[in-house]
Amino acid sequence: MASHRKSRTPGTRVAGIRTPALATAALTSVALLSQTATAAPSDDGRPSLEEVEKKVDDLYRQAESATEKYNAAKERTAKQRKQVDTLLDDVAERTQKLNDAREELGSFAAAQYRNGAGIPDTATFLLADTPQDVFDQRQVLDRMTGRQKEAVDDYVTQQSETMKKRREATESLRTLTETQGDLKTAKATVQKKLTDARELMAELTAEEKARLAAIEKEKQEEAARKAAELARQQAEQRKAGQETAARQDGGTSGASGPDSAASPSTSTDSSYATKAEKALAFARAQIGKPYVWGATGPGSYDCSGLTQAAWKAAGVTLPRTTYDQVDAGTTVPVSQALPGDLVFFYDDITHVGLYIGNGMMIHAPKPGTYVREESVYYDGESSIHSVVRPA
Repeated sequence: MASHRKSRTPGTRVAGIRTPALATAALTSVALLSQTATAAPSDDGRPSLEEVEKKVDDLYRQAESATEKYNAAKERTAKQRKQVDTLLDDVAERTQKLNDAREELGSFAAAQYRNGAGIPDTATFLLADTPQDVFDQRQVLDRMTGRQKEAVDDYVTQQSETMKKRREATESLRTLTETQGDLKTAKATVQKKLTDARELMAELTAEEKARLAAIEKEKQEEAARKAAELARQQAEQRKAGQETAARQDGGTSGASGPDSAASPSTSTDSSYATKAEKALAFARAQIGKPYVWGATGPGSYDCSGLTQAAWKAAGVTLPRTTYDQVDAGTTVPVSQALPGDLVFFYDDITHVGLYIGNGMMIHAPKPGTYVREESVYYDGESSIHSVVRPA
């Protein structure tokens, strides 16, 4: 894991790579499609195609945001349930110890009765509403034998610890109940947003769906052009870096010993590349598997579930949600992204993909889709939030 961690800054974008304007023909095509899509609502009050597209996109985004909240609540629920189980086991164990201590005090009380000692001091203590108060009375303590004093002390200790653990268990149960409520709310939100999106799409005619498909194709072609431009820039940067390294090596060709060893940055890059290769190999093997919100594999994934599983295959533990993964490494510019880096999207950091080079990534896009390779500009340059190197 990288030693330098960035602080989360919602809404801050890492600048992408600006590309030349579209060719005239492409611009004309987009303009015509847009004019068709933005037609005014029909006389029957139906929204325009553009309004439907925007609404559906917004619903999917909201569903993805709710999914990450669900993932976070699910993770907290699992931790809290484990904590509650541990506390309850501890309470049960301490309650048994308390009962054992009470039995030992009872045996002393019985012995005092048999010896005709009147009201036994241990019985007075055992039946008191506040045993500690009785224990604090010096005259009672002075009449007890050494073993009785030990038994009383053990009883008071066990009672205090048991009460403390019971309070902790009660508070943990309350917190668990609240988190389970958050989990239920997030789940209901996801399901509602997805249902609304499906219903909107179901109302479209075949012609409208075809027009939406044409618009989406244009968007993907533009995304591919931007990815190619990013790949070109990164190739130029690598070439410049290699030329610089060659000049430096040429100036120190006669050197020997420790000073001639590879630089720390080179060693670090090599180590990262090895881990990234394993993460990418895992991600590629998941291509074609369905996006399922809240899923972490092996048969399906959501976006952060895929990136977490991929880096786990490389021996690196990432947090579960996009909100936490964005802080699990070092932020780098888009232009310096390396294979294996995490690419985050949107101001609310609700989507993530795994960079594979040449402006492309592997990600689990949204419900109804499958894990696939796609341009990091799939939803426009402005959608990229940041790039993080996790190891």
